Amino acid sequence: MEMISENRCFGGVQGVYSHESACCSTTMTFGLYLPPQAAHGPVPVLWYLSGLTCTHENAMVKAGAQAHAAHAGLALVFPDTSPRGEGVADDEAYDLGQGAGFYVNATRSPWEPHFRMWDYVAEELPALVVSEFPLDADRQAITGHSMGGHGALTLAIGLPGRFASASAFAPIAHPSQSDWGRKQLSAYLGEQESTWAAHDSVLLMQDRGFDGPLLVDQGSDDQFLDLLKPEVLAEAMAARRQEGAFRIQKGYDHSYFFISTFMGDHVAFHADALALS
Repeated sequence: MEMISENRCFGGVQGVYSHESACCSTTMTFGLYLPPQAAHGPVPVLWYLSGLTCTHENAMVKAGAQAHAAHAGLALVFPDTSPRGEGVADDEAYDLGQGAGFYVNATRSPWEPHFRMWDYVAEELPALVVSEFPLDADRQAITGHSMGGHGALTLAIGLPGRFASASAFAPIAHPSQSDWGRKQLSAYLGEQESTWAAHDSVLLMQDRGFDGPLLVDQGSDDQFLDLLKPEVLAEAMAARRQEGAFRIQKGYDHSYFFISTFMGDHVAFHADALALS
């Protein structure tokens, strides 16, 4: 692992690091914020998964999460959204290929050799950060935005017992029935729609629900509402009697202005679930 940068931040340290990924067969970069409490021992972890076109950097510099994490005593991990680099497949469209990994393990050419983002976020990166930093592997939570909200919800439901809580900002909620989903899932996983179900939070909610509290925030003026399909997720949560809340935030759009406004709520929500407050 190589340290790219480390900066003092709200009494803790915001770092950026790179490493050679066995899952993705290329160099991967991630951000990690250690709160001041990490100087005295392992701290709980909140994972933040970013959306289409983003890198590890977007949420790290725009979400305003570090101040809240420092107060709560939470570490923040900001993975990249896809493999990158020479020899990694890409597409001219912004919503497929590099920057658009959709947190799945691709099984189709040309994506299969590198696009294994489920294994990367679920297994490889957690093992690395726990071995290198003072993090408590038994106390983890997860959140994300848009494509990253999709990833946060599907990982949370798909890995029972891993995360104490899960949240999402404007998630791609029903990708198997959206143009933000059908295109990518068919490219990465093939045309057999039964293979998509493990990566659709609405279908997962209908089938099993999440074994902890869930918080979803959606802006009423989000320009991508037709692609996100939040109403279907809200209905599935209600039918499942899922513990948690689905909130419509009047006048907010899909931007990081929306995310930064409610980031404090989300960090506090996860701090409660992790018994930090």
